[in-house]
Amino acid sequence: MKWVQFVKRGDAEENVWLGAFTDDGRVRPIAEGTSMKHLIARCAESPDYALHLEALAEREETLPLDEVRLKAPLHNPDKMIFIGLNYRDHAAESNMAVPKVPVLFPKYANSIVGPEDDVVIPAEVEQCDYEVELAVVIGRTAKNVAAEDAMDYVFGYTVINDVSARDLQLTEGQWTRGKAIDTFAPMGPCIATRDEIPDPHKLRLSLALNGKTMQDSDTGFLIFDIPYLVSFLSRTITLSPGDVISTGTPPGVGMGFEPPVWLKDGDVTEAYVEHIGTLRNRYVKENR
Repeated sequence: MKWVQFVKRGDAEENVWLGAFTDDGRVRPIAEGTSMKHLIARCAESPDYALHLEALAEREETLPLDEVRLKAPLHNPDKMIFIGLNYRDHAAESNMAVPKVPVLFPKYANSIVGPEDDVVIPAEVEQCDYEVELAVVIGRTAKNVAAEDAMDYVFGYTVINDVSARDLQLTEGQWTRGKAIDTFAPMGPCIATRDEIPDPHKLRLSLALNGKTMQDSDTGFLIFDIPYLVSFLSRTITLSPGDVISTGTPPGVGMGFEPPVWLKDGDVTEAYVEHIGTLRNRYVKENR
């Protein structure tokens, strides 16, 4: 099942609904005021997604996509943990060593925007970059989880664009201020539940900038796979339902080109992960 959060176009109060994509490309409203995090908590007790859909559904109607505005499918995770340099060829284009253990950095809820929202480039940022990533959404509390059991703790998957200010990230000694900027974690268009994607390590992912493909790879090239990451993190960090692990980006980021390709006002990126969908965002430069 592919779960979404959305508002109905024309709703002046912008009330957020939980919904699900239907097989014919429409959206079925499930419940107004019920968040994705609430659904994930319910599913932690029983992973029967269809059962929860029927229990929560307030009506049988479906809506065409042009009558809804998709929001980020998850807006309030307790934690968002990003994995850096998790594709060998991306580490090479970044002129950085292939890591022996996962490289971690955080983002926070202030960075989350949805698939129809603008990404705002701060006035002081001149080197804004894109990074398409497969993100894992945790479904159950995970502490000291063995790698062979780790997939049982996954609720589903979504697409994240790990937008990065390279001129801040790479000059300040640590990455947080250049990564955790407002609007710098576009997410969506949906969360595809674990049963929709039997093998998350066989997914094509790509990113197009203004219609030109810049990144095109496969999650089979991950250095640290999803079971390893869930297990590794859970040894010291308790993972909670709704937490997000973003698994890293493949090569083709803007800073890897000569000359570099930096995002500018009016640019549009389309970040795609197979079986999940496309996350489209426009970039707006903040005035000084």
